[in-house]
Amino acid sequence: MADKRCNSDYFVTMADHNNSTEDSLAAAKDPAGLTALISRATRAGKGLPPVDKWNPDFCGDLDMEIKADGTWFYLGTPIGRMPLVQLFSTVLRKDADGKTYLVTPVEKVGIRVVDAPFLAVEMNVSGEGDAQVITFRTNVGDVVEAGPANPLRFIDEDETGGLKPYVMVRGRLEALVARPVMYELVEHGEEIEVAGKTMFAVRSKGVTFPIMPADRLERLSA
Repeated sequence: MADKRCNSDYFVTMADHNNSTEDSLAAAKDPAGLTALISRATRAGKGLPPVDKWNPDFCGDLDMEIKADGTWFYLGTPIGRMPLVQLFSTVLRKDADGKTYLVTPVEKVGIRVVDAPFLAVEMNVSGEGDAQVITFRTNVGDVVEAGPANPLRFIDEDETGGLKPYVMVRGRLEALVARPVMYELVEHGEEIEVAGKTMFAVRSKGVTFPIMPADRLERLSA
């Protein structure tokens, strides 16, 4: 039997909702309804809400999808207002089961993510050598410095024969590095000895992130 917190009649009336009964996330009919619910769930604190500390009941899946280009869809329609997308992004959580959820203190609903939930759309490089720091900005406003807590990883893209870089943003949530940013990123690559093998890699905050073996890059560049 579903927990009562997953039912639309669970939520009490709120003054800032015109004293009408609140729906659950799973029952919300439009982005405005979701926005109101999430705003109430997160408004008490400053900064990102502590979604990793919340352990609510799972209330089913929501018809929300994040496409590979970072566009959010709800009920099959793109969410055109960036403030809404930014708000929703603050309560995203990817759990150990590999699935991504919107999470509030009282419920958790599943959403679909085609690739990564975020897109890294801008980068900046400061310093040199081991002191170099690579900073990324995501499409939803996160700013992260690649390093021990926010590693970069590179995977082969079978469709094109190229590479897809990702940077960890928070929790298990990653940002796919947009292609123009990827080209900028590899301009800062260098040949570095890693575990006895010469790798083409980038450095940030004292960490070396291998991109590919140097001899493979040489063959691709030939």
